[in-house]
Amino acid sequence: MAKSTTTQQASNRRRTQATATNAEPSFDWAAALDRWLTDRRSTLTLGAFMMLVGLGLLVAFVSYLFNGNDDQSVVDAALDASVRTNGAEAKNWVGLLGAYIAHTFIFRWFGIGALGLPVIVFLAGYRLTFGRDFVPLARTTQAIVFGMFWVSLFTGYFVLATDSVAEGSVWCGGIGYEVNALLQGLLGWGSLAVIGFILFLFVVFFLNVTSFDWLPNLSFSKSGPKPARVRDDTLAGYEDDSEDEDDDEETASVEPIRANAPRPASSATTNDPDDDSTDEQLAESRKTALNGNGQYELTGLKESTVGTTLIVKTAPPEGDESPATTPTFDIEPVEDELDLVATHGLYDPTLELASYQYPTPELLTDYPNKGRAQVSDYELEENKNKIEDTLLKFGIGIKKIFAEVGPTVTLYEIIPADGIRISKIKNLEDDIALNLAALGIRIIAPMPGKGTIGIEVPNKNREMVSIRSVLTSEKFTKANMDLPIVLGKTISNEIYVADLAKMPHLLMAGATGQGKSVGLNVLLTSLIYKKHPAQLKFVLVDPKKVELTLFNRLERHFLAKLPDTDEAIITDTKKVVNTLNSLCIEMDNRYNLLKDANCRNIKEYNVKFVNRKLSPEKGHKFLPYIVLVIDELADLMMTAGKEVEQPIARLAQLARAIGIHLVVATQRPSVNVITGLIKANFPARLSFKVTSKIDSRTILDSGGADQLVGMGDMLLSSNSDVIRLQCPFVDTNEIEEVCDFVGNQRGYDDAYFLPEFVGDDGGTSDEDRDVDLENRDPMFDEAARMVVLHQQGSTSLIQRRLKLGYNRAGRIVDQLEVAGIVGPFTGSKARDVLFHDVQQLEEHLKRLSN
Repeated sequence: MAKSTTTQQASNRRRTQATATNAEPSFDWAAALDRWLTDRRSTLTLGAFMMLVGLGLLVAFVSYLFNGNDDQSVVDAALDASVRTNGAEAKNWVGLLGAYIAHTFIFRWFGIGALGLPVIVFLAGYRLTFGRDFVPLARTTQAIVFGMFWVSLFTGYFVLATDSVAEGSVWCGGIGYEVNALLQGLLGWGSLAVIGFILFLFVVFFLNVTSFDWLPNLSFSKSGPKPARVRDDTLAGYEDDSEDEDDDEETASVEPIRANAPRPASSATTNDPDDDSTDEQLAESRKTALNGNGQYELTGLKESTVGTTLIVKTAPPEGDESPATTPTFDIEPVEDELDLVATHGLYDPTLELASYQYPTPELLTDYPNKGRAQVSDYELEENKNKIEDTLLKFGIGIKKIFAEVGPTVTLYEIIPADGIRISKIKNLEDDIALNLAALGIRIIAPMPGKGTIGIEVPNKNREMVSIRSVLTSEKFTKANMDLPIVLGKTISNEIYVADLAKMPHLLMAGATGQGKSVGLNVLLTSLIYKKHPAQLKFVLVDPKKVELTLFNRLERHFLAKLPDTDEAIITDTKKVVNTLNSLCIEMDNRYNLLKDANCRNIKEYNVKFVNRKLSPEKGHKFLPYIVLVIDELADLMMTAGKEVEQPIARLAQLARAIGIHLVVATQRPSVNVITGLIKANFPARLSFKVTSKIDSRTILDSGGADQLVGMGDMLLSSNSDVIRLQCPFVDTNEIEEVCDFVGNQRGYDDAYFLPEFVGDDGGTSDEDRDVDLENRDPMFDEAARMVVLHQQGSTSLIQRRLKLGYNRAGRIVDQLEVAGIVGPFTGSKARDVLFHDVQQLEEHLKRLSN
């Protein structure tokens, strides 16, 4: 019975696959349109065409204002006479077509307000052509569209009021005239108030007007005019006026004050009940602080708080006695960030490379049905019978057996008879392999989440999983992950996509030639296909010097490096140590930014920055993810040892929250390479075929990796689950095509610079420190101002901001030290900045010049 059931199921699967294979593929119009829209040539052509159309419309509309009456008959007869005849009679500067379009938009619709339409078309074309906005396109379009309608209404009112329809219809258009005729019938000449109120509504909501504080304060209370508030002139734009209230009002009065003015004397005293002088000071301060309305008139606090308003809540005085309580302060947020978003829109980190195009699937090789797994019904039945016979020889009965064909292995799930111990089946692994004449089988007892035992048997004809087939799959293209990586296909032929940001680090191992380097290439390619260069950076460490060199072309797009490094891909062991320590400095700097922003991870921080809630003037910036890839850890551990192990362990422990993730690979997964300190911080581990059970237990904490069949066959251990996968295949020419496609596009000026780090042998010699300030660098003054402004005495900062070479930037830092502007070299930390005020710096620079 079991035999016939299995055969029937396998036959049905074959027929279904054959039917799907023979079906005629339909043309995907949506995909074709998407490819056309993402093609830079298409957007450039469309943008230039729209700019030309915008200019043509402007010329046609302006011409219609002068020649509209002459072209009236030509436009009316456009459909009756020939185009040649009407075109010859048209006076419009853009001919008959320009006259007809201008007549429609100006005479029939908007009047002179239609002049805004060419502006919108031109700005849209400018954005498509140059990849940036001349002015914010969305808000400008909203304002112009409203202006077209409102100008038509406003001019229509006066055209109707002066009864000059024949002469003024060009100015108001059909919309303005007809709407005013309707409003006049309903409201008479009071319709002008409605038109004015419409403008008022637009200004309030478009400009986010919330008060009339900008109007002169002409109101007076019953007790007389409100005294003027003493304040700092530099904060005049931030002061809010408060409304006066009656003396007999018993509710607490509330008055906003800005946290930028000096603190009153009363706020510095302590409320000690045993101190008589304290009570006298409080009473005296209350007398001077009370205004004519019984309210506290405080000018603010000494320390400023960006984005907050302080509210003073007090109770009105009763009689001649002053209350002995001190005022309480509440924090009320100021929605400055909403104004920034409304004005400039959300911050887009990709604007610097707005024309960047993601790699297309056409760059990858398509392998249609090549090497596809061919497991016949006869082979399935034969293997099933051999498994049953082997188990029966040892007294193990089977209720049912199922087969599931994968790209590399076929999984046979069996349900043993009652009373059979699982350990008996586990011990028969070698006997089953002998009877099946297989390279090596793996027994999963029991199957996670199932009441079955799994026996994985390698296929005689394997399927090659191409990188193109997995990257174009819906599961990958629609993956809503921070760092999606495709790892291959499971036994059930499902594409496995994981989020590196949640792993959060990956440890890879495998013997030589088992697919480890191909797996790294697949991981990098997956991220390049999904992320923009502004969102992701790679730090590539390749001690073998040949595995990752293909990615050199991505230096100005995706790679990060030390400021004094010529090659973006790190091969020298000493530079590896410096790079790892530099990443630790970057991690510490990012954690300081997160602390200042009150965020717990990089995702929350970037969301706040995109919504313009964090000020770049305070050092905040958009933080890209950083993925550190080490291709061969064993060589580094042999040559550097603890110098490598400690920063790797520190990054693995702490760097997850700030967006630094590690992918470490080795071909020798022994305990002296994958130490306990490293292994404990890599919860996700990926193993290709290894040579011994000991290596398998070292990397996975379980056996099985020694039973793999090689050529990309691998086991993924994550969250205590072990999944067998077939890694996709990506060839060298495919990597070259992708890297050339990205590298030929416009990139950043240089690679992403990591913080400067100098090891124990770093620093500056006494000869180099002999700096002559009489021969200062021409960029000395500008560099000094920038260092004081950012409060960071870093060579890399000067190099990036002023676009200088590393050696010249280092000489400027030495000059700044001799000039007394920055402190001495302090190892891995940035130099201290000795000036905290730009004004003091300018005076110091004048003294140096003299």
